[in-house]
Amino acid sequence: MNWDDYDAALFDLDGVLTPTADVHMRAWQRLFIDFLASRGIAEPYQESDYFDFIDGKPRYDGVRSFLASRGVTLPDGEPTDGPEAQTVCGLGNRKNAFFAAVLTDEGVQAYPGSVALLDHLAARGTKVAVVSSSRNAPAVLKAAGLDDRFEVVIDGTVAEGLGLAGKPSPETFVHAAEQLGAAVERSVVLEDALSGVAAGRTGGFGLVVGVDRGVGADRLTESGADVVVSDLAELVAR
Repeated sequence: MNWDDYDAALFDLDGVLTPTADVHMRAWQRLFIDFLASRGIAEPYQESDYFDFIDGKPRYDGVRSFLASRGVTLPDGEPTDGPEAQTVCGLGNRKNAFFAAVLTDEGVQAYPGSVALLDHLAARGTKVAVVSSSRNAPAVLKAAGLDDRFEVVIDGTVAEGLGLAGKPSPETFVHAAEQLGAAVERSVVLEDALSGVAAGRTGGFGLVVGVDRGVGADRLTESGADVVVSDLAELVAR
């Protein structure tokens, strides 16, 4: 690929820069296996549920989407709800507690190929941003030693404060490009989630790169990816 065609690169975090998608998957699995059992719901939680209903979405939206797939409706509650609360926010906060515990116990290292691309873009002077639905993005970036790499970080907390719709809406990506002073059509979106790829396509970005960490190249392409790679080192010009 020719990076001369682009001024900015907008990275999702979990599954694109760091393997924390695996941590999120385990946390969601633990949450919903327990929840379904407590409700006596026969249809079990499956790995495909993460990709179909949760991946890439703001946390509470992911809860709502999964519950709807099982015909369950809960009150939204408030973001301050404790993790024991039987509300959308309560379940989301319980999942976050599981995630934080794993992150603290195990830490996280960035994908080497992703660091190689960041090094390449830094040498070129390409502007970079993180656009993540996770409210844990700053903690993950710090744990991975990437917190000084990005001029702009738009995470779930920033998006909520600005009233920006979460993925698959393109609003967070568009805002990140604006903060970098880059035109949308001169910006690249790098995403591993179907909802994030769809956001990049809907937003009219210059290039949408799907990073296949398990969802499948065909599904990423169907959702709007122009290019699909398995490692970001593939995007380093040689």
